[in-house]
Amino acid sequence: MLEATPLGDGWILRHGSETLPASVPGCVHTDLMAAGVIPDPFLGRNETDVAWVGRRDWTYERELPAPSSAQEQTDLVFDGLDTVAEISLDGRLLGTVRNMHRSYRFDVTGLSGRLSVRFVSAYAEAEAVRGRLGERPAAYAEPYQYLRKMACSFGWDWGPTLVTAGIWRPVRLERWSTARIARVRPLVSVEEGTGVVELAVEVERTRVEAPLAVEATVAGVRARAEIEGAGGTVRLRVPDPELWWPRGYGGQPLYDVELTLLHGDDALDVWRRRIGFRSVELDRRPDAHGTGFTLVVNGERLFARGVNWIPDDVFPSRITRARYRERLEQAAGAGVDLVRIWGGGIYESEDFYDACDELGLLVWQDFPFACAAYPEEQPLRGEVEAEARENVVRLMPHPSLVLWNGNNENLWGFRDWGWEPRLAGDSWGEGYYLGVLPRVVAELDPTRPYTAGSPWSGSWRHHPNDPAHGTHHSWEVWNREDYADYRLSVPRFVAEFGWQAPPAYATLRRALPGEELAPDSPGMLHHQKADDGNGKLARGLARHFAVPDGDFDRWHYLTQVNQARAVAAGIEHWRAHWPVCAGTVVWQLNDCWPV
Repeated sequence: MLEATPLGDGWILRHGSETLPASVPGCVHTDLMAAGVIPDPFLGRNETDVAWVGRRDWTYERELPAPSSAQEQTDLVFDGLDTVAEISLDGRLLGTVRNMHRSYRFDVTGLSGRLSVRFVSAYAEAEAVRGRLGERPAAYAEPYQYLRKMACSFGWDWGPTLVTAGIWRPVRLERWSTARIARVRPLVSVEEGTGVVELAVEVERTRVEAPLAVEATVAGVRARAEIEGAGGTVRLRVPDPELWWPRGYGGQPLYDVELTLLHGDDALDVWRRRIGFRSVELDRRPDAHGTGFTLVVNGERLFARGVNWIPDDVFPSRITRARYRERLEQAAGAGVDLVRIWGGGIYESEDFYDACDELGLLVWQDFPFACAAYPEEQPLRGEVEAEARENVVRLMPHPSLVLWNGNNENLWGFRDWGWEPRLAGDSWGEGYYLGVLPRVVAELDPTRPYTAGSPWSGSWRHHPNDPAHGTHHSWEVWNREDYADYRLSVPRFVAEFGWQAPPAYATLRRALPGEELAPDSPGMLHHQKADDGNGKLARGLARHFAVPDGDFDRWHYLTQVNQARAVAAGIEHWRAHWPVCAGTVVWQLNDCWPV
């Protein structure tokens, strides 16, 4: 049987001529904070004092243990490296990587010694790519569109610029013989009341001629299939399964699936997941009002009560299973039934989707593209397809996942934000959203719908953000108008809308220690990342309340009241227009930094 040995201990971080203890999973910033080298960038204006960290190269090291078993092959497996790195063992290069959103595997059979992971500054890599491929426009000045990294590491209008590096997901040794399970692609469907589970299995071998088979079980049903060459398929039929429903519509029964790779009577490897039986469709048929965008689960048409989700910490390696659960229980407690994972972040960990499966929260998953023109030349194009293939298959078991979305606001940006003339024919991502990504989803996960972007009207025949067609982002109200103006339109699906307010008073006190708080005090302004954010708060407040002069506590309270009333105004109006409007997704559930 395959043996897995975690390699989370014993790492050091090289800081100039010094070495510091390192945590894996982790990142450079958290290691430097733990060692007292940098202050907490969540406090005051420390963000600017630690900006140098993202401009440096960093090296993680530890000893790789000597072989300890008689297995035929040993692999060094990284579940996540952030982002551009060289991996070497005793000075021998094992490989180079350049994508935060992928996992990596290196053959280290018979090897041991000093393992080194040297991270190149993400700025250096992005600027080098920009130098080769030319400028591409974006909503922000930082060069996040030139590499496959969490875009909001480079700052956003609600988050800090803290450009991370590190081994951000677990690392381990895997020792195995004869063959191992390389990938299992589960297609789960319901056919006339019968649950169908089709498991497409890929294997890696050390012995090409070895006869292999797989056995799978689910809900007391067992099936077996022979493996020819590099793969095979096993199919199971479950009579009368209990259906998985979104919260508020029914229960969330989950079934354990186990697949074992066999060589004769010897078990070589095992794959275990939980699944749920349900069907999902996206109704985009034209009608008298335009073009719909309605999620249909188990034949039930839904008004989606959604929230947008950003990474819950600017340092994602700090997010625990318990923290995911707490955040998502807060969403459920607020009556939410859909969570949209926004495209400037990451594909989340299994802990996130497990919680959504259990809580009945539908997941809308953006591919990680946001608010920029993305080059389509190599090596980026190959990286995009590789990460999409890996993550589509990784996330397929989760019944909560109901929609793949190509990007956030890039189709809209091309049409409305002056990108088209500036690009002058250069690639900008359309080939990803209308070509690569829908092809990958159709090939690997035909059980789920795909949409090219948010907002997106369904085709170039209509403006990308046309409220009458497909998904719509409603930002003019917050940017320039009064929240009463939400009532002036009925979009088919409001995938983003929101109204800013300051954070809780206790958060401000912790984040700005010793500061005399005022709307324009230095720390408050530093943590106000929105363009003209305080101006928008003031204008929105003046339409409904007497603006307090010099009374911070009253200003703080009234801006939060205004936010609550604004969000309620939008949701109540649009829900009243169901089924023309089929969902609202509030910006946003969570924050990654005190803002």
